[in-house]
Amino acid sequence: MTSHQVYLGLGSNLGDREGNIRKAIDLLHERVGEVVRQSSLIETVPWGFESEHRFLNGVILCETTLTPRQVLKVTQKIERELGKTKAHATKRQLSMLNSQLPTFKDRPIDIDILLYDDWEVEEPDLKIPHPLMRERDFVMIPLKEIL
Repeated sequence: MTSHQVYLGLGSNLGDREGNIRKAIDLLHERVGEVVRQSSLIETVPWGFESEHRFLNGVILCETTLTPRQVLKVTQKIERELGKTKAHATKRQLSMLNSQLPTFKDRPIDIDILLYDDWEVEEPDLKIPHPLMRERDFVMIPLKEIL
């Protein structure tokens, strides 16, 4: 089987933030593949919404035999297992310009696929590279640390 490199962004701003991220990393190691690099965790203010809860964010690199779609399914399942519900999920709303604007919320865990090898994926629910990662210091700082 061919092995691929997938970079995943992790964030938490509810509950035991560090514990949520550690549990997510353990589950990703079990279900996605070996975690070969892991950034430091950084504390950040929420991006795209107001909240009194600060985030912890980090990035990991996994070696995986899963496809991008399989990685997405696994990460979404882990998010649900660690307490992320539809109430925590990013909502997409249609603006008057007919484009989708995200509405972000507090959440116990968030796992984003940032990069998958040098692949580009453009599907309604899966975009690789992550389309907003370059705008987010909380992604780029830990990503650059392990690249």
